[in-house]
Amino acid sequence: MKKSAFILSLVLLTSCAAPVQEIAGEVVSCASLRSMSIANPIELDCLDGSKGVAINALRGPMIINVWGSWCTSCKAEMGYFRSFYKKAQGKVELIGIDVEEASIKDGQEFVTTHGMTWPNLYDGDGRSREYFGMGVPVTWFISADGTVAYKKIGVLKNEIELITLTSKYLGVKL
Repeated sequence: MKKSAFILSLVLLTSCAAPVQEIAGEVVSCASLRSMSIANPIELDCLDGSKGVAINALRGPMIINVWGSWCTSCKAEMGYFRSFYKKAQGKVELIGIDVEEASIKDGQEFVTTHGMTWPNLYDGDGRSREYFGMGVPVTWFISADGTVAYKKIGVLKNEIELITLTSKYLGVKL
């Protein structure tokens, strides 16, 4: 009797959990990314499988978010980036860099299930570590001349923080 009551209680408790909401995203081309020719480029392919760009040659104003599908903090901040991207289009470019994945398919699935609709590069072999260092999430603010204006290490707390950093370090008001 106790065993069946326990199982019934467990079923009732787990059936009350809120469903996980998936938001449709799209693995998009990186063809729109602006970069210049430089010596010693760190080339990354696009997450859609097409030719990417040299990350150390990108020009802004741009925000680069380095993430991994396995990173819970990265998942937590994706809603802020989705909302920000809707406001920032045409003013600030947003790109992601997927790092430390078991396979490219893991990153592609993350993009589509977390509503990401901006270009994402894929670092399958850790080449970006020499430029970005280790650890995720990290968000880089790149100025028009390609210099790093600011590096935010760790998870963003909210969209207001992202908007404030964009204004402060890139001079772009949203």
